[in-house]
Amino acid sequence: MQGLAQQVTALRPELLNGEATVGELAWGWAKDFDALNQFWRHRLWFADGQLAGWGWVYLPYRIQRSDGKFREVETANLIWQVHPDRPELLTEILDWYDDVAGDVDRLLTVQVADAPARARVAAHGYAFDTETGSDNGSWVQFNARELTDVPDPVLPEGFRFLTAGDISVADAVKAHRDAWYPSSFTETALERIRRTWPYRADLHVLIEAPDGTLAATAIIWLDEATRTAEFEPVGTHRDFRRQGLGTALQLHGMHLARAAGANRMLVACLGAPAHPAARNMYYGVGYRELSRDLPQIKLAR
Repeated sequence: MQGLAQQVTALRPELLNGEATVGELAWGWAKDFDALNQFWRHRLWFADGQLAGWGWVYLPYRIQRSDGKFREVETANLIWQVHPDRPELLTEILDWYDDVAGDVDRLLTVQVADAPARARVAAHGYAFDTETGSDNGSWVQFNARELTDVPDPVLPEGFRFLTAGDISVADAVKAHRDAWYPSSFTETALERIRRTWPYRADLHVLIEAPDGTLAATAIIWLDEATRTAEFEPVGTHRDFRRQGLGTALQLHGMHLARAAGANRMLVACLGAPAHPAARNMYYGVGYRELSRDLPQIKLAR
């Protein structure tokens, strides 16, 4: 699946789904495997012995978060990818999705630049999800930046950069949970992430505050084949926001990625106008929109 993502990255990056990149596949699989794998269904499509398409369905689920409450999802969701030369495979993936999802509402996304996919999902009974895709919705925008002319990062006095190799697994997990509270992230999940290609501890970067708090955290996924690196996730402790830490961590990470061989950086964020914080930060360090989701829904009735 990551190999197909590499091909799409090289051939048609504007078709990249923010959940189907090399880094996002590693992150999504590893962090959620223990909690969600029983709710996942996968299928692969091959052509001439090579992977040409895949589908990954999330069935409805209910899991506990770090605040003691439960996250409950009542719809099915499809993540998918096809080779740019095999757009027709999406029809087969949608047929399979119908069979797997059963009698629940079905969600998926297509990219705004993917006209063939937009036509196929419409023919299959999907319509634009006006709630998720609204100006106040949760749709995702994918951004890119060439790694040229990267400014040096500036940290507030007393703060310093670390990598995951400098801290314990427990501390790295706490940094994530503090940045994404409430969270279901666990030490088991991080251990699995560390065993998943292309994770590198030296590209798992953090910022430590003067009092020892891990105030920001990000993982960089480097794909040496396409010379592309991706931030996923990026987060700042809720008590340390609006101090420029996200910007500093981005710039620091870009320098590390470039030194490791990358020439392009990718990052996803919420794209709706009502949620400008992350997008504005990324624009401020040189990113520009590469693609965006068009959320789709198919009601069970």
